[in-house]
Amino acid sequence: MIEKLQIKYALSRQGAVDLVKGCIACALQNLSFMFPVGLLYYLVCDLMRGGVSGGRWGFYIGGCLLSVGLILLTTYLQYNATYFATYIESGVRRITLAEKLRRLPLSFFGKKDLADLTSTIMADCAFLETAFSHFIPELVGSIISTLFVAAGLLRFDVRMALAALWVLPAALAIVGASSKVQEGLNRRQMDAKMACADGIQECIETIRDLKANNAETVYLAGLDQKIRAVEKRAVITELGTAVFVVSASMLLKLGIATTALVGSMLLLDGSLDVPAFFLFLIVVSRLYDPFQSALQNLAAVISAGTNIGRMKEILNHPVQEGTDRLTNQGCDIVFDHVDFSYNSGEAVLQDVSFTAKQGEVTALVGPSGGGKTTVSRLAARFWDIQKGKITVGGMDVSNIDPETLMSLYSIVFQDVTLFDNTIMENIRIGKKDASDEEVLAAARLANCDEFAERLPDQWNSMIGENGCELSGGERQRISIARAFLKDAPIVLLDEATASLDVENETCIQSALSRLVQNKTVLVIAHRMRTVAGADQIIVLENGKVAECGAPQALYETDGVYARMVKLQTESRNWSLA
Repeated sequence: MIEKLQIKYALSRQGAVDLVKGCIACALQNLSFMFPVGLLYYLVCDLMRGGVSGGRWGFYIGGCLLSVGLILLTTYLQYNATYFATYIESGVRRITLAEKLRRLPLSFFGKKDLADLTSTIMADCAFLETAFSHFIPELVGSIISTLFVAAGLLRFDVRMALAALWVLPAALAIVGASSKVQEGLNRRQMDAKMACADGIQECIETIRDLKANNAETVYLAGLDQKIRAVEKRAVITELGTAVFVVSASMLLKLGIATTALVGSMLLLDGSLDVPAFFLFLIVVSRLYDPFQSALQNLAAVISAGTNIGRMKEILNHPVQEGTDRLTNQGCDIVFDHVDFSYNSGEAVLQDVSFTAKQGEVTALVGPSGGGKTTVSRLAARFWDIQKGKITVGGMDVSNIDPETLMSLYSIVFQDVTLFDNTIMENIRIGKKDASDEEVLAAARLANCDEFAERLPDQWNSMIGENGCELSGGERQRISIARAFLKDAPIVLLDEATASLDVENETCIQSALSRLVQNKTVLVIAHRMRTVAGADQIIVLENGKVAECGAPQALYETDGVYARMVKLQTESRNWSLA
């Protein structure tokens, strides 16, 4: 049962155990509230038999104290077994999801929006807290306690029990039959929420472009429509749920009427005494209230399926696995007849073969969309290929754990990601246990000292969210400093100087020249002059290797590379005049 709960509700094993404990605790609490009903029944019987004797008062006073004690004890158990345990499980879920995301291939993130993943970790886990502290334990607890009370009522008087209990399965059936309707409503509501969240995030990220193009009014009008769509879906979903829950709740009220009607008939017939009739009236008044809440909880549990499904999509996604032992002999990177596609049927690379030798610079050039960035990412196993083989020093990268494999790589991206921290700590990302002296040495090799020592707090200056306090060239130099600090044998450079001014480009190229010495280097570049000194150039066009060789040799063949060089030479001579 524990394993089934884990699978159904995306729980840890301890979370599933705690859920069972919570359900039992809620059932005990509900049963404890029935204890005073039995006590009241015996009191009425005594009163109708002529009064309560002195000794019996002690029984009732003791019974009242025991009832209070039981209610307090079961409430304490229920609170600990539901709320406290749920908060712990919610934390475990968030950590588990984050750990799973860390191990997923990057192909997964290419199909997911940031707002969607953030919502799963935060909003869906928060909904899990509510579901497992309120909805599920109270629902199951109500059903369990109702079954015990029903068994007692049937034993006491079958006729009255049937008059009181027939509405319960009917009400459950009404709400249960709404599951598919509610799932559809909740799915559409979630889609509307995600569209709105994406729109808000996009608005914040692109606010400068919107302002620059006077597009704020138009964009905000579209965003307003998305917000109104969320409102509309929320109203429709609540209405759809209410139709079934309210109908079932109204049906429950009929149970009081049928109990009173049948009881009156039996009372007049003489086959039922007044205390028994009184007992059933008290029981049904107490029995239906928690069950009415249970119906609302059942609707909420059905709704939780959408949130749980989103978490399971992450938790059940296959991860990239492999050994944590490196067996490479050197660091030559070999692509052997590699085919790759992000989506089935959409080939990105076809039969790509080349060797990037250790101690040499291999440049990847070609038209946009030709597969240059894809090749560099596959070399570091950001994705897994569909056909062929990629090796590093003879070691198949598909058999190596991605985190272990990454120890061989230093990567300098065109789009640098920095953290809202100091310059020192941003560079230390390259090697978390590095000393301050090692960080400073790497920073100076990357020419970071030219700007860092001019800042008020120098190396301890906070650089803002994603380095917003720095220029593009300064941010790029921090990225290169990380690579120096990591000092990995393979360096991947992805358009590291493409968007920089001449002064920064010269400074960074000087730093890169020091970084790549005696390493296996893959360089992606659009500017042909930046790769003129490469040992080997791979020209990628339409996902295939169009040309391969030394720069001068390729230029003399008058092929794709030569055409790109000539076009860029002509573009440099272009002027506004």
